[in-house]
Amino acid sequence: QVQLVESGGGFVQAGGSLRLSCAASGRTFSGYSMSWFRQTPGKERKFVAAVTWTAGSTYYKDSVKGRFAISRDKVKNAIDLQMNGLNPEDTAVYYCAAAQGISVRRQDYTYWGQGRQVTVSS
Repeated sequence: QVQLVESGGGFVQAGGSLRLSCAASGRTFSGYSMSWFRQTPGKERKFVAAVTWTAGSTYYKDSVKGRFAISRDKVKNAIDLQMNGLNPEDTAVYYCAAAQGISVRRQDYTYWGQGRQVTVSS
């Protein structure tokens, strides 16, 4: 059974930093993209960043480029999202997800974590 378990996040003032982690288990993720999505109340879940498990190639939503960094640790079977320069628009529930291949589309993702709240105050 595949499990994605997130940790980290929380509350920070604008300009601050937070880190999210996602521990993955239950299968090998070779050939998968591991990603972070985020969702605010009443809105669709949207792509934030992705890393390919095998090569470690990274992809970002334009608004987080230069501020967020996604990484994967093959030994720990985990991915991280380092978030710097946070602003109130980054406030959301953040979800870890896994999909075969490379995709930024929510519907292509098979496995999801439970979500972690990130709140940025102005």
